[in-house]
Amino acid sequence: MSNATEMILAPEWDDEERMNCMFSDFNENRDVNTTDWDSKMDFWTALIVKACRDRGTVCVSLKELNKTFRRKERSPLGLATVIQSMARCGKIQRESEFAANMDCGWLSWSVGLLLVKPLKWTFSTLLGSSQVSLEESFVVIELVKDKAAELLKVYRSSEFSRCSIISFQELCTLSADVCADESTLCMALLQLQRDKQVTVSFHEGEKIVKFCQAGQDHISQVSDVDMGIYKLQRSQKLLEERVEKLGLEADKCKEEARLLLKEGKKSQALRCLRGRKRVEKRAESLFAKLESIRGILDRIAQSQTDKMVIQAYQAGVSALRLSLKDVTVERAESLVDQIQELCDTQDEVNQTISSVASADEDIDELEEELKSLIAESKPDSISRFPEVPTNVLGPPGGHSLGGSDLLSSLPAVPYSPLDITDEQLEEELNNLKLTDSGFEQEKKTSPARRLEPAQ
Repeated sequence: MSNATEMILAPEWDDEERMNCMFSDFNENRDVNTTDWDSKMDFWTALIVKACRDRGTVCVSLKELNKTFRRKERSPLGLATVIQSMARCGKIQRESEFAANMDCGWLSWSVGLLLVKPLKWTFSTLLGSSQVSLEESFVVIELVKDKAAELLKVYRSSEFSRCSIISFQELCTLSADVCADESTLCMALLQLQRDKQVTVSFHEGEKIVKFCQAGQDHISQVSDVDMGIYKLQRSQKLLEERVEKLGLEADKCKEEARLLLKEGKKSQALRCLRGRKRVEKRAESLFAKLESIRGILDRIAQSQTDKMVIQAYQAGVSALRLSLKDVTVERAESLVDQIQELCDTQDEVNQTISSVASADEDIDELEEELKSLIAESKPDSISRFPEVPTNVLGPPGGHSLGGSDLLSSLPAVPYSPLDITDEQLEEELNNLKLTDSGFEQEKKTSPARRLEPAQ
């Protein structure tokens, strides 16, 4: 770990009073001051995780922590208590215990790589020792899970994702940006193996890692088919390297022949060209073999795809069979008949309801027709009378008139003097009793005609 002066640990790192409190040892009894005890524990727990995350590792030891958190020639006194508390809470775990949860196949090749003193740690665990050794390494569970997820993501986004098996050395190169060292890589692989995402085994003295492919729930053991594919892929890679090397060698022979020809050494130039032809023939032979291997790998990939499709078909058929277990043609026909009967019943109900509504509509139409007949049977004399004007009379200009103006605008009333005596009126009354013929003649000469106003 780097020194505390080379990384930003906490905002209050320069607060003298605060740091004096944090660097002091824990009380043996937490109940004396639970607030102070918990505050100090939370501070160092978060700081340990942050320091490991910043340097990209997942393991920590008490010795490294004392060196990392050293301040003004002082180291925190309570780090051992913090480690014990984190171990009890499951936030960290002894490296030996973490590796011991895996199967023997993993430990057979990783025990020497991962664990410095595995027997000592295992015995101390079995004996129930509560002391924390300075050299003992602990795995931060939160960080190792993050590293495992990052490693799986890097693998699936790389060109190696087409291969289910990859060598350990190739994986080290691939994960150089994710895992700071080989120990971190092994811890991430252990976590992935615990999650059933990878399995590790030996093949002819070589460590190989098999990853769970996309669409699979868990990893399967390395089979003979997997090893056959792995050998073909290794042969393909070897042939590609040889073909490339022969191509460079042919170009080199051609360039040497050109230089010799410029120097006038024609015979030597011809030898170089003959050598170039031999190299090209070997390259063509190897390239033909390479194409054969590529064709086989393509067929294998296609067969795996076909197998996956067939398995999907089988699963679909099984699911369909289960879903149609209680479904028969007779039952379907019976259901259709019942639905048709219910629909017919609903139509009849709707028709009955609509008939009541149509009867009400017929009555309304008859009443409207009766009103129209009454309106047509009214005397025509009513319609011949002129309408009474409702607006105030005025001159053509459209201005309203006052009271005196209105009277002056009316035509003059006809006037004639009534100069008839009582005797004349009595005579006129008697004449009314005459016959119709005599009445017409009398009417022409009657003084009453003189009473009619002039037109």
